[in-house]
Amino acid sequence: MVNPYEDDGDIRTFSSDVLIEELVWHRDKSNRTITILEGTGWCFQRDNELPVALTPGDTLDIRAYEYHRIIKGKTNLKIKIKEY
Repeated sequence: MVNPYEDDGDIRTFSSDVLIEELVWHRDKSNRTITILEGTGWCFQRDNELPVALTPGDTLDIRAYEYHRIIKGKTNLKIKIKEY
């Protein structure tokens, strides 16, 4: 499966043209802190929770093996990922 984002080290960019079907529920093997650098209209959703809007400057802590997904927005989404 091809990733629905461009990866540049710890920066990932999701295109506003990404297909909704590519943004699947998934789990990561490590804890992560995500910082939203840019993007409009995108949301983040954890398993069994309602989606929350993402705005530049937001940070999210995601535990290892926690199901989550992002929901497509209107512009490109750029995030910074710190794994620990």
